[in-house]
Amino acid sequence: MTGLHPQVVQLLERVARSPLPPYYKVPVHVARRMYHDTRGPLAPKPPEIAQVRLLVTPQNVAIRSYRPAAEGVLPALVYYHGGGWTIGDLDTHDVLCRQLAVGTGCAVFSVEYRLAPESPFPAAVEDSLSSVDYVIENANTLKIDPARLAVGGDSAGGNLAAVVSIARKGKIAFQLLIYPAVDQRCQHPSHERNGRGYLLTRESVDFFRGNYVPRSEDWTDWRASPLLAPSLKGVAPAFVLTASFDSLVDEGREYAERLKREGVEVEYREYTDMVHGFMVMGGVLDTANAAVADCCARLRRAFDRVTA
Repeated sequence: MTGLHPQVVQLLERVARSPLPPYYKVPVHVARRMYHDTRGPLAPKPPEIAQVRLLVTPQNVAIRSYRPAAEGVLPALVYYHGGGWTIGDLDTHDVLCRQLAVGTGCAVFSVEYRLAPESPFPAAVEDSLSSVDYVIENANTLKIDPARLAVGGDSAGGNLAAVVSIARKGKIAFQLLIYPAVDQRCQHPSHERNGRGYLLTRESVDFFRGNYVPRSEDWTDWRASPLLAPSLKGVAPAFVLTASFDSLVDEGREYAERLKREGVEVEYREYTDMVHGFMVMGGVLDTANAAVADCCARLRRAFDRVTA
């Protein structure tokens, strides 16, 4: 475990002692309960926020709206939660969305897209697109500035945010991609290098991909693998955040490099002593809270540039 943050080492030792089985060894409904119930002890205390309410789009997608200030027109972030397109939900990422809203001063709209395997690809993409369209079309009612609209997400949600940024090019001001899964072929070296002992194992990756994209012929569809999109030219500026001890680190880095090659303004940061999923573990990992603050600072700068 050389190179890992001492707090991560303690976390991994705690996971190793847990009597709970891996997600891929239990039915999906059990995996969801395990993921949900193990988030609380790892998360920081939820920050107070002025307003939290539930919205439902005409396409019957639930969205949780967070506003750090009840009045005034705010910039906005449409957020897609992680969890392998299978086990996450609005509650597992509630604290993170609160942190982003309070730390950025923007409205956050957390999307409850349909989950696999009940609703495989491209259901999550369809819900992600219809949700961002809903926010744009109802900007006045929602009291947000559509010119200062960002999308973001972690892991599977980073995948969806990248896809939305491509599909809605010109309507998105910024994209926040937190250790995104951008290549369903899963052939980058980090899948083997980090595929054992660092939370997101090779078996877990296969489990999530098998649920979300069960047909191998869909792995190269850019809506499943945005790294394979014909062009990234003209998409929104991006901040791509990765963790060195993560199966997804190589593809996340390559995505940032490709964005830069195609003329997109991109900032890339790799947390060299972290593992996959660390951002929602601020109750036990100090670096997680620092990384959230980093994301908030990047979002604020992006919104300020649009205003200027």
